[in-house]
Amino acid sequence: MRSYNSVKAAKIGYIAASVAVCLLGLVIMIYPQVSLSVLGISCGVICVLFGIIRLVGYFSRDLYRLAFQYDLTSGLLLIALGIIMLVRPSWLMTFICIALGLFILADGLFKIQIAVDSKRFGLGSWWLILILALITAAAGLVLMLRPGSGSVFLTVLIGINLLSEGILNVCTAITAVKVSKKMKEIDDAVEADFRDLSDDR
Repeated sequence: MRSYNSVKAAKIGYIAASVAVCLLGLVIMIYPQVSLSVLGISCGVICVLFGIIRLVGYFSRDLYRLAFQYDLTSGLLLIALGIIMLVRPSWLMTFICIALGLFILADGLFKIQIAVDSKRFGLGSWWLILILALITAAAGLVLMLRPGSGSVFLTVLIGINLLSEGILNVCTAITAVKVSKKMKEIDDAVEADFRDLSDDR
């Protein structure tokens, strides 16, 4: 796939998956009494899909190579986490508080690095990524520590984490992933040269 199209597709998919994570977080917060099986399966599906999209983003060629630079590892971890949730959705409260909390904490820390790199590249919205990354990392840490044993409280806490993670990823994709017209022009030129070489043969 041409780099312009691959980056554009990765960015759209990244934003769409992030919005889905936000919506799932909101639904969980509004309906915390949802059954653990439904919650586990829903989280599992979202994790697998988002993991695949992150892998696509990693192998695309975005202009700054900022937003997707850690997505090979995080994409594989998300897929593994999603598969575990799908296979054992009843483990959700025991497993997800540590595993999902650890992932969100790590992702928040990675995004702090992205914010620092964005500032170095001169991107004006680096501070927004930094603030959201700090909030998300803190939410992940709180989820890991589980301050309270009530299932409703933990469910709402999971929803808050998913919402903050989704917002962080939407912001990162919009501000740090650049799909430039210059990239499209380069792709078109390469494709034209390739056609000319084929015609010469």
